[in-house]
Amino acid sequence: MQKRKLGNTLEVSALGLGCMGMSHGYGPAADKKQMIALIHKAVERGVTFFDTAEFYGPFTNEELVGEALASFRGKVVIATKFGIKLGAGGQQLVDSRPEQIKKSAEASLKRLRVESIDLYYQHRVDPQVPMEEVALAVKELIREGKVKHFGLSEAGIKTIRRAHAIQPLTAVQSEYSLWWRRPEEQLLPTLDELGIGLVPFSPLGKGFLTGTIDEKTQFDNSDFRNIVPRFTPEARKANQAMVDLLARVAKHKKATPAQIALAWLLAQKPWIVPIPGTRRLERLDENLGALAVELTSADLREITSAATKIAVQGARYPDALEQRTGL
Repeated sequence: MQKRKLGNTLEVSALGLGCMGMSHGYGPAADKKQMIALIHKAVERGVTFFDTAEFYGPFTNEELVGEALASFRGKVVIATKFGIKLGAGGQQLVDSRPEQIKKSAEASLKRLRVESIDLYYQHRVDPQVPMEEVALAVKELIREGKVKHFGLSEAGIKTIRRAHAIQPLTAVQSEYSLWWRRPEEQLLPTLDELGIGLVPFSPLGKGFLTGTIDEKTQFDNSDFRNIVPRFTPEARKANQAMVDLLARVAKHKKATPAQIALAWLLAQKPWIVPIPGTRRLERLDENLGALAVELTSADLREITSAATKIAVQGARYPDALEQRTGL
């Protein structure tokens, strides 16, 4: 397994495994025993980087990851997140008050069955709490040995700089893929300057870039893609042009569209570590196969140029959720 470094200090497998979808967001939770077996298969294949959050479930995803990786302590890196909770009406609320961060950390340590959280992200920026207070709270957790590395998720560059000045950031997690390239404008140059790694979530466009979804695909009622503008049938039909591009390159490279999408992402910077998620072993193996795909400079120019000419239809989130990001 190829390795990469986040923040010049945290070495992980070049591809991680996003575990959210095993119990949150993409329909009913999968069978726990099957997901534990899948996580074990990922470890066997060399994956050392696993991503979860207290909000996924809520809480059940951390419990799943903690149980699955209990026998691999010291051999894997577990990233989790604080700062989002469910309100009384089921709505998502941000809460990064220092006292809440400490409570969240203690609870995550128990669910993950670890003595220290390898990488602790603020899940979303809390506009009511100054970033300096958040960074100081995490700095204290690091001093106490309860956290090893600090990260932010979906944060803007000014916020990143403010946090980094208090407690150096190891990684920033943000959506980044061929159909969401806004990080290239300001985020990537900033992370390069500061020596911070990037962990792209949804590197396969929430499944769309795999080529297995079209305008006729029906999602489970509890699948959050039902409320995503980019996943309306009309948008999916229009966005098929991106999949067609990947399929053309994949045919030439004897690969799959998903592998081309991941290989393109990996080629952008040596400090990028995507975390595609899956519930299926064949998809895990397909994703890991991207590490063997060699894209030449000419290939990369061709893909990037062609993708730039495709106008992706639909917002990536409903307005209420998009407003909570720092991008």
